[in-house]
Amino acid sequence: MKKAYSFEDFMDIIRKLRSKDGCPWDREQTHESLKQCLIEECYEAIEAIDNKDYKNLCEELGDILLQVAMHSVIAEEEGVFTVNDVISDESDKMIRRHPHVFGEGSANTSEEVLKNWENIKDKEKKDINLKEELLSIPRAFPANIRAEKVLKKAVKHGLNPGNVSDIIDDITSSLSELKKDYELGEKSRIFDEYGSVLLKMIKLSLVLQINAENSLTNATNKFINRHIDNVYLNG
Repeated sequence: MKKAYSFEDFMDIIRKLRSKDGCPWDREQTHESLKQCLIEECYEAIEAIDNKDYKNLCEELGDILLQVAMHSVIAEEEGVFTVNDVISDESDKMIRRHPHVFGEGSANTSEEVLKNWENIKDKEKKDINLKEELLSIPRAFPANIRAEKVLKKAVKHGLNPGNVSDIIDDITSSLSELKKDYELGEKSRIFDEYGSVLLKMIKLSLVLQINAENSLTNATNKFINRHIDNVYLNG
């Protein structure tokens, strides 16, 4: 029969791997060296979800847990925090931000839950201004996701995103500028104007209430499938 391991067993395995009698590779890892691993494991778990491959999802979630454990043990060795701190802090946050479950609050719909969550989060960070909020959004996010979060924060602080027609006109104007810059060979301006077009497209996605990341993923998948069919038919 397959042995069942507890969470503490798992953490002891990671500590053993990191010990002087453990694995040279695991012992050499740092928070910085593991960054790419953490990103890749998260994307692999998302791929398993998209494919409804739940056996693989179980494995990928284990790989994400491994990353959490590795970072926690490294921090433990440095005397910064332990995995118990990670669990305690997150448990406290979940209780604090779900008063409708653990307290006297109420929320009957997902929309109310999200609104309460944001209100509680705002109270926790009541002294933070727009600049601090925008700078707190990780630069490591994929560009689409980061741009969306930045614009949502700005809207929350009073930015008027405009209407669909105006944004499309603005995008059209930027595309005209991009064409002029291309014709003039203005490479630095091409770079800037292209980014401006992309940011305005993200703003358009917010007003249209569509997910830009998912929309682009869907279009990319269609492109792949169309070209696979063309290769198959012409091969």
